[in-house]
Amino acid sequence: MSQFETALTTYRSFTDRFQSIVIGTVSEDGIPNASYVPFVMDENKNIYLYVSGLATHTQNLHTVPKVSVLFVEDESQTQQIFARNRLTFDCTATLVERDTVFWHQIVELFEARFGEIIQLFRDLPDFRIFQLTPTKGRFVIGFGAAYDVDPNDFNSLVHITSTAPSE
Repeated sequence: MSQFETALTTYRSFTDRFQSIVIGTVSEDGIPNASYVPFVMDENKNIYLYVSGLATHTQNLHTVPKVSVLFVEDESQTQQIFARNRLTFDCTATLVERDTVFWHQIVELFEARFGEIIQLFRDLPDFRIFQLTPTKGRFVIGFGAAYDVDPNDFNSLVHITSTAPSE
């Protein structure tokens, strides 16, 4: 198997290792906020968050619907702390309208993955679901092994041959 084929196989299953993601949002005033959120993902790499309206990141998603998402290898699992395997997506956030057929489908995915606690969230009016739609991504699996996620097919990669800025 070639290095690219290995990277692609690793990429396609990488997010399966995670139950939560690190997110970066920004307020209307430009104040950044880093947080984490449990998630579910569909086959097109859309990410769904089931979050409290009281959380800073939720308020930020309402006012500035752009978010950076980070999946990062656990420090205890890495062989080199400077080269942790990681996947980032830049996403656009869209609120999923409550009590629609689609909303119920996503809630069922959360319940299948996280269990009974989701029943509690269903009854809390401040909890809402956001769909994060990736616009670009990058997958890094070591020194010199960086790949852009193909913006036309988020299940594919494009090898980065140089990250130096053009002059």
